[in-house]
Amino acid sequence: MPRRRRRETNIFSLSLLDCICCGLGALTLFHLIVASRSARIHNANAAQLQAEVDKRERLVLDGQAHLVEVRNSFREIEQKRAEAAGLSTRILETLRQIDEELAIYEAKTVAQKEHVNKLKADVKSLEEGTKRLSGGTKSDEVPGRNVRNFVGDGDRQYLTGLKLGGKRIFLLVDASASMLAEDIVNAVRRKLFPPETRLRARKWRQAVKAADWLTAQLPRDAQYQLYAFNTKAWPVSPGTQGVWLPAKDAPAIDKAIATLRQTAPEGGTSLYHAFAAAKAMNPPPDNIILLTDGLPTQGAQPTGRKTVSGRDRLRIFDAALDELPRGVPVNVVLFPMEGDPLAMSAFWKLAMASRGSMMTPSSAWP
Repeated sequence: MPRRRRRETNIFSLSLLDCICCGLGALTLFHLIVASRSARIHNANAAQLQAEVDKRERLVLDGQAHLVEVRNSFREIEQKRAEAAGLSTRILETLRQIDEELAIYEAKTVAQKEHVNKLKADVKSLEEGTKRLSGGTKSDEVPGRNVRNFVGDGDRQYLTGLKLGGKRIFLLVDASASMLAEDIVNAVRRKLFPPETRLRARKWRQAVKAADWLTAQLPRDAQYQLYAFNTKAWPVSPGTQGVWLPAKDAPAIDKAIATLRQTAPEGGTSLYHAFAAAKAMNPPPDNIILLTDGLPTQGAQPTGRKTVSGRDRLRIFDAALDELPRGVPVNVVLFPMEGDPLAMSAFWKLAMASRGSMMTPSSAWP
C-alpha cells in the first residue's frame, strides 16, 4: 500500500494576508487621525507662538527707539560734562593766577608804604612852594563856568593850582581795572565783579566827578577832546576820533560825561595808546590833562606775563613817553594806589619836565 504524502503547511495563507492588510489599514487610519489632530494642535501653537514673536518684536523696536533716546541724552550729558570740566579748569586757573597776584602784592613791605608817604609829603611841600611863588599872579584864562555848571560842596574852587588853559585841551581818563580800588589787592578782586557793580566803585566815581569838574572849567573859546583808555584808547563821544570839539557845546559835554559814567573799568593800563591818541590829533593839543592812578602794565603790545614788577612798569612808562607830542604840558591828576610806590615820582618828573603840574586829590575831591 503506497505511502501517503504529508500535506505541506504554508503560513502565508489568504487568511494571514487578510489579517495583515487589515492591520496595516488600521495603522494607516490611526496615523491619519493622529496626524490630523497633530496638525490642528501645531497650527494652534504656531499661531500663539507667532503672536508672541510679534509681541517680542514690538518690544525690541520700542527698546531700540528708547536706546536711541538714551544715547542722545548720554551724548548731551557728555558734552555738558566736558563744557563744565573746561569751565572748571578755567576758573581754577583764574583763581590760581589771582592767588599768585595776591601773594605778590601782599608781600609789599612797610618800607614801600613809608616811601609813598614820604613822596606825598615832598609833593605837598613842592605844591605849597609853587603856590607861594605864584601868589597874586593873575591868569589870562577865563574858566568856563558860564558854559556848564558843576554841583560841588559849596562854592569852593577845587583845583586852584591845576593849569586848565589852552586852546586845544586833551583829557585822558584811566578806565582800567585798577581804578576800582585804592590798593592792588582789592582791585584784583573787584575786576571779576559784574559791570553794574564796577560802576559803583568809589574811586571810579571820584575819577568821573573829577572829569566832570575839569570839563566845567574849560575856557569858553577853547576846543577839547575827552578820551578814556585801558589797553586801548577811545573817544568817549562816539564818532569823534581825532576831532576837536567846541568847549561851549555844554549839552555835548554833558552827554560825554554821562557816557563816561556808564563805562565800567576793566583790563590793564597802556599809556602808550593814550599818548599815541593825543599825538594823532591834528592840530596837536597845547594842554594834556591825565587822570590816572599808577604806572602802566603794558605798552604797545601785551607783555605776555601774568605779573609785571614795579621796575618793568617804570620801563614801560618811559617807553610810552616817546608817544607824547613834543612841547605840550602834561597836567597829572593822580589817584595814588598802594603797592605802586614808583608812580608818584615818575608822574611828578613828567609834569615838571613838560612844564605841567601834578596833584593828588583828597578822598573828598571833588
